[in-house]
Amino acid sequence: MKYDLGRCLLSERLHESGMTVEDLAQTLLYKPERLIDFVENKRIMPLKSAISIADTLGCDVNDLYELITIEANVH
Repeated sequence: MKYDLGRCLLSERLHESGMTVEDLAQTLLYKPERLIDFVENKRIMPLKSAISIADTLGCDVNDLYELITIEANVH
């Protein structure tokens, strides 16, 4: 099955974890603006960043974005 990325769910995961963007940025040594770009869908998280963010927040990498299934036409 093929997937496309929907909106970023980082804001929701931060809320659930009780962390702020600033807390996460400080923990991972990222600029807060970079994380805000992810939240606002101005940038897609690179896999390495998504893994670090998910690990820090205690969630799965797949929980960071809405996943939209794309039906493949197989002939």
